[in-house]
Amino acid sequence: MNRSELERRVAERTGLASSAAKGAVDAVFDVIAEALASGEDARVSGFGVFGTRARPARIGRNPRTGESVSIAASTAPTFKPGKALKDAVNAETGT
Repeated sequence: MNRSELERRVAERTGLASSAAKGAVDAVFDVIAEALASGEDARVSGFGVFGTRARPARIGRNPRTGESVSIAASTAPTFKPGKALKDAVNAETGT
């Protein structure tokens, strides 16, 4: 599912106009991104926790030349699914 499909499904389920559903989806993603950028976790009960993880600086290798390359430290977004989401996915797959 891509973003426009998500917006369409939200519009169908909520009865919102497609432009309003697009705005709602955009707002949710913006709020989550802002929380992560400020160092907060975004916890959605029954769905999961969006968080961040610090990656230390390290030395990598250019696969084409074999030359060593410095890779800067960075912060990566993470997601840990909640129990309800795991159960829903497993119910759909039959496992």
